[in-house]
Amino acid sequence: MPHTAAAGPRAAGAPALPSPSSLFDPPSGYRSGAACLAAASLLWLPQAALLAWAVQCLAAGGGWHSVAWVAAAYAALGTVRATAEAWGARRIFAASRRAISTLRKQACAALAGRSPLDRGRPASGLAASAIAEQAEALLPWLLRHEPARWRVLAVLPAIAMAVASVSWAAALILVTAAPLIPAAMALIGWRAQAASAEQLQAIGSMNGFLLDRLRGLSTLRALGAVDATAVRLRASAEDLRRRTLRVLRIAFLSSASLELFSALSVAFVAVYVGFHLLGQIGMGSWGRPLGLGQGLFILLLAPAFFEPLRDLSAAWHDRAAGRAALAAIAALHRAGMELPGGLDDPAPAPAPRHAPPRPPTVDIEGLCFAHPGGAPVFEGAHLHVGAGEHVALVGASGAGKSTLLSIIAGLVPVASGSVRIDGIPLHGGSAAALRGRMARVGQTPHVFAGPLHDNVALHRPGISRRDVAAALRDAGLDRGGFRAPGEALGEGGSGLSGGEAVRLALARAAAAPQAGLWLLDEPTAHLDRETALAVADSVARMARGRTLIVATHDRALAARIGRVIDVGHIATACAYRRAA
Repeated sequence: MPHTAAAGPRAAGAPALPSPSSLFDPPSGYRSGAACLAAASLLWLPQAALLAWAVQCLAAGGGWHSVAWVAAAYAALGTVRATAEAWGARRIFAASRRAISTLRKQACAALAGRSPLDRGRPASGLAASAIAEQAEALLPWLLRHEPARWRVLAVLPAIAMAVASVSWAAALILVTAAPLIPAAMALIGWRAQAASAEQLQAIGSMNGFLLDRLRGLSTLRALGAVDATAVRLRASAEDLRRRTLRVLRIAFLSSASLELFSALSVAFVAVYVGFHLLGQIGMGSWGRPLGLGQGLFILLLAPAFFEPLRDLSAAWHDRAAGRAALAAIAALHRAGMELPGGLDDPAPAPAPRHAPPRPPTVDIEGLCFAHPGGAPVFEGAHLHVGAGEHVALVGASGAGKSTLLSIIAGLVPVASGSVRIDGIPLHGGSAAALRGRMARVGQTPHVFAGPLHDNVALHRPGISRRDVAAALRDAGLDRGGFRAPGEALGEGGSGLSGGEAVRLALARAAAAPQAGLWLLDEPTAHLDRETALAVADSVARMARGRTLIVATHDRALAARIGRVIDVGHIATACAYRRAA
C-alpha cells in the first residue's frame, strides 16, 4: 500500500505545543532538598527560645554555669541547622542542574525532530541563545525562589503561632504586615516579568542577527553593506542596553520597597515590646505582663518572620527571568514540519569489510507535496531510478529539484503517494535506517573546525583511517600538496577553494560504507568551468556501482551523468519512459 503522511505543520498523533509549566517538573531530590531547608529554618525557634531563656537567667542573677547547658544546646542546634542547610542546598543544586539538562535535551530533540526544509524553524542564533544562555536563567529561579516559597509556607505559620503563644498583639502586627511585602512585590513583579521577557527576546534576536551576518560576511563585503550592518548591530546593542537598564531599575525599586516594609514591620513590633516592658502598654499579653525573656523571644523571631518574605521578594526577579526563559525554550517545541524518523537510531546493518555498497532502486508513485502555506510542488509525480543508474534532474530554479532530493532522502513528510527505496516504503518508521544507506551532498557543504580526517569521517561508526585515506584519494584530495589527514581545517572551510570543499563533501560520501545511493545538489555551482568539469569527472568516477541522482543547472554535468529528467515534467517524462 502507498504510505501516506500528513504534510501540514505537524503529523497526526504528534504532541501538541507544550506550555512552559508542563516543560518543567523538578526531578527527584528537589522537593526533599527544599523541605530540608524549610525544616532547617524552623530550628531558629528553639534557638531563639534558648537565647531568651539565657538572657532571662543572667538578668535574674544566675551565673555562667546556669546557662552552660543552654549554650551547648544552642551550638548543637546550630550544627544541625548548618548541616541540614548544606545538605538541602546540595540536593536542590544537583536536582536543578538535572532539570535544566533535561530541558536542554528536550529542546535539542525538538529541533532535531524538525525537517531542515521547515521554513518556520527558529534561527540558529535564537535557538542557541535559548538553550545555552537563557536556560541558565532557570538556575537562580530554582535555587532561590522555590526554596524561599517553601520557607514562607513552613516558617511563617510556625513563627506566628509561637509569637501568639506569648503575645497576641505582637502576632497581630506580624500577621497584618506580612501581606504588604508580597502585595507590593507582585505589583512590581508583573512589570519585572514583562521587562525580563523583553530583555531575553532582545538577547536572542541580537544573537540570531549577529550569527546570520557573520555567516554572510563575505557577501556583505561584496555588496558594500558592512557599514549598514554595523549601524543596525549598534542599534540592536543600544536597544538591549536600554532594556537591561530597565530591568535593573525595577530590581532596585523592588529591593528598596521590600527593605522599607520589612524594616517598618520589625520596628512596630520593637516599639510595642519596648513600651510593654516599660509598662506604657498593658494589653496584648495573655493576662500578665511580658517578661524580659518573652520580649526578647518576640524580638528575635520578628526579623526571622519577615526573612522568608524578603528572600521570596528578592527572588521574584529570578522567577520572572526563569519563566521568560522557560517560555523561550517552550517556543522551540512549537509545531512545525517534522523530520521523518529524525530521533531514531539509523542502526544500519553491518556490511562485510571492504564490500562495495549495494545500489538501491528508487520508486516514486503518485507523489504530492507542498510547503506549508505554499502552492503544490508535486502533484501525482512518478519516478523510477534503477539500481546503479545515474540520473540528472534539471529544470528552472524553483521547479523542485532540491525538494525532490530531500523527499527521496526522507527529510520531509509527503501529503500522499509513496517513496520506495530498494522496495522499502519510506516513512517515519524506516526513514532513519534508509538514510543510513544514503549520502547527500548539499549546495553548501559545511566544513567543521578540526582535523581533515574528522571532517571526512564525521565520527560515524565503522569508518577507519584507511577508509578516509581511500575516500580522499578517490576525491583527488591527495594530490597537489593538499593537507594531510591530521591537519586542522578552519571553521567554514577557511583556506579551501570551492572545488576543494566540494571534493571534501564527495570524500565524506565515498567514506560511508553503506552509502549505495548518492544524492547531490548542485555540486558544480559557483565553480569555474575547468574546476566544474574536473568535479563532474570525479562524480561520475566515484559513483560507479552506486545509484546516483544529481540536481543541477549544469548541462555539461547532466550530459556527463547520462539520463536527464526535467523536473517540471517529471510525471509525463516518467510515464513516457515506462511506456517505451
